[in-house]
Amino acid sequence: MKRRHYIYTKRKNSEPGIMSAILGAISICSVAIVLYLAYLKGGDVPISYGLTGLLSAIFSVVGLILGMLAVQEKEVFKLFPVLGIILNLAALGILLFVVQLGC
Repeated sequence: MKRRHYIYTKRKNSEPGIMSAILGAISICSVAIVLYLAYLKGGDVPISYGLTGLLSAIFSVVGLILGMLAVQEKEVFKLFPVLGIILNLAALGILLFVVQLGC
């Protein structure tokens, strides 16, 4: 006889948490693409690549703030906020590493 498992909860996915994860994914992808294209060009890149990095940094900071706010909410699942925090920190870490290499 199969046992049925029911979960009764008021928890939901946090919209700021989902947005944080989306911004983190966008930041990671755009940084990876820009780094790959810069590698293909041998480091001689147009200024638009730097602007893309700056925009990725802004997205990451906003996503990090949204993720931290979403983690503090009550009665929400923590998957997306934590994922967003990790992705945004990784994107910021990669950007800081690249800036340190360039100086």
